[in-house]
Amino acid sequence: MPDNFSFMGLDEAVILAGGLGTRLRSAVPELPKCMAPVAGKPFLSYVIDLCLQGGIRKFIFALGYKSEPIVTYLQQRLPADSYQLSIENEPLGTGGAIRLACEKATGKQVLVLNGDTLFRIDIGRLAKSHYDHQALCTLGLKPMKDFDRYGMVELDETNVITSFREKQHYERGLINGGVYVLDVAGFLAGGLPEKFSFEKDWLEKVYTQRLLFGLVDDAYFIDIGIPEDLARAQKELNTLREDPPWLQTLVQEGNTGWTLFLDRDGVINREKDKNYVFHYGEFFFYEHNLEALQVLSDIFSYIVVVTNQRGVGKGLMTTADLEDIHGKMTAEIAGAGGKIDAIYYCDSLSDDHPNRKPNPGMAFAAQQDIPAIDFSRSVMVGNNISDMEFGRNAGMYTVFLSTTSPAPALPHPSIDLVFPSLADFTKALLKKT
Repeated sequence: MPDNFSFMGLDEAVILAGGLGTRLRSAVPELPKCMAPVAGKPFLSYVIDLCLQGGIRKFIFALGYKSEPIVTYLQQRLPADSYQLSIENEPLGTGGAIRLACEKATGKQVLVLNGDTLFRIDIGRLAKSHYDHQALCTLGLKPMKDFDRYGMVELDETNVITSFREKQHYERGLINGGVYVLDVAGFLAGGLPEKFSFEKDWLEKVYTQRLLFGLVDDAYFIDIGIPEDLARAQKELNTLREDPPWLQTLVQEGNTGWTLFLDRDGVINREKDKNYVFHYGEFFFYEHNLEALQVLSDIFSYIVVVTNQRGVGKGLMTTADLEDIHGKMTAEIAGAGGKIDAIYYCDSLSDDHPNRKPNPGMAFAAQQDIPAIDFSRSVMVGNNISDMEFGRNAGMYTVFLSTTSPAPALPHPSIDLVFPSLADFTKALLKKT
């Protein structure tokens, strides 16, 4: 069973990104609050990454106030066919914004998130809970101590929501984390007004008439709605970037479901100067890469090569030539104790082809062939920004190798880590063991 549960129909998200951000005007005067720069990239980027890692492939962005910077950013961040815009002509409240966005939804359920809140809940678990209960709405709930900025949510032993309590000081309790799975038809069938609050006018009224469920997850949570928490996000997310927890998790779990995606030229083998590798006589492994691939084969359950190969599309070499290179490369790696589980290539000359990086088609093809691949537990290693964007577009972590060009300055929206070579990345993993 895939961890992202997208086969249940949850592959689409509504992200509320139209907030006025009045309390942040002093810190971010010219931007909507979801576009506030945090650790080198817009806060919205973290929310999109969470969705991609949870199996979300389609987005509806509910926009309003100062939407132009968001639109510009999305044009750079996501493939054009992966998102829609739902734009309010006047403020509709969170409920009105969700209603308007849900009218554009293509699936039976949508994931709903706030663009100014990051709650790294396990989306797969949330989706499964929603599916198991056949729920109208399932809320992600965050345990919290000593709080007064949020109301409290109470559950019974079957995870049915029994009350929403007003904001006041609580020593401990569960708060609404602002992440929901929502049944689209059930929500839209409710005779909804044009303007309303999803929290106050819908959740806090509907729970007395219909069963709403909650899922508790003590994952990282930050709401940047006030300057103090925006400053805290800067510090915490920058720390997480420099020493990301996923890297330690990868090493600790060791060969229990993680997948390594590798570009080929400039990563595994030396890139031929301004030309293609036409035959295996021109294929040269980087120094220490055979030893590195042997180590990486022990760490990762699957190693997949994804490579753009326009030389075939241009008629400069044949498919048989390319497959001969890959067959001999795979055999040499296996002879050194390593493995390559699958190879995918795109020979199209069109930048719009779904399989040509940065488009994520080859990643989806790999997941179809190897259903155990979970993009939230996958790492893309490449030497070009298109490799990094490919990884991001599929919801992977990304590692840039400066083998053929200098690394872009960090923080960078598409890059998690930078290393001089694949061997150096491997050494960093070994140091954490």
